[in-house]
Amino acid sequence: MELQPILASWGNILRGYTPALSIEITRECPLHCPGCYAYGDDHLGGGIKLREVRDLKDDELIEGVLALVDRHRPVHVSIVGGEPLVRYRELNKLLPRLSERGIYVQIVTSAVRDWPLEWQELPRFSLVVSVDGLQPEHDARRAPATYERILRNISGRSVTIHCTITRQQVQRPGYIAEFLEFWSARPEVRKIWYSLYTPQIGETSEECLTPADRERAIWDLQALRLRYPKLQISSGVLAAFAEPPQSPAECVFARMTTTISADLRTTISPCQFGGTPDCSNCGCAASAGMVAITGHRVFGVIPVGFILNGSLRVGAQMRRLRGSPVGDGLNTVPYAQS
Repeated sequence: MELQPILASWGNILRGYTPALSIEITRECPLHCPGCYAYGDDHLGGGIKLREVRDLKDDELIEGVLALVDRHRPVHVSIVGGEPLVRYRELNKLLPRLSERGIYVQIVTSAVRDWPLEWQELPRFSLVVSVDGLQPEHDARRAPATYERILRNISGRSVTIHCTITRQQVQRPGYIAEFLEFWSARPEVRKIWYSLYTPQIGETSEECLTPADRERAIWDLQALRLRYPKLQISSGVLAAFAEPPQSPAECVFARMTTTISADLRTTISPCQFGGTPDCSNCGCAASAGMVAITGHRVFGVIPVGFILNGSLRVGAQMRRLRGSPVGDGLNTVPYAQS
């Protein structure tokens, strides 16, 4: 989430509403990607898995999402999955209605299929395509959402490319630069985002970065952002990657976002990863971006993080008065010092 939507939502924050809403719009996905947190055993708390929940279709899904939006009053909605484009017919009706409400909408997809060109004309709309590295590695991990299919489906559109850095990528010198070289040359690509792989506590998968891997990735991104203008990563984001919030209670993004699973009922906690994320090794681009934003100064004087802390405390009290579930609301939001 960018600074503008946060400022626009300050009144709702004071009333106890989170400005961001992330919705797993479907349990379905034709992919079986290694390291996908959404299909982890503990993503929904261990009692049930994403593929086991009852998800919605047709008008029931459309009206269900709109009801969620009316209840939570977000200014920014992320539509994730599963694979959101499995529900492209419902999205074709839903997106204009969200746009009419003045909401910023972001769809995160594997681009396994195309989508209507009309979506690109909607105000406050963006589409993010997840790409798992260079073509050989990506095609092995993400088939049938191969490079060939992605390039065909994004033709004539405008997208952001997002890649999560894993240990396999860092182990090969020049890998990140090759990725940026390829995607920066594509006219359809407006921005390129990077995250670092975020493990669950105790995870030992091949994707996990060692401390040395993490440091190397941050240094590479620091240098490469000067060579590739489409790489949207600030020094503040890189600083947050180096020293991430140590718990969900300290994570600005976790505190500012409500995440709902595909049944449109189950709240995912403590953040979008669910389960027990290893915050000390968090590489979430959204979390790092929010930490960086809190260092901005309103009118050049007051840090956003300072105001945000007070606003969240007030909002927590308002939620208590309404009888809504809430934490203690007193955790301090870290913000970058300038």
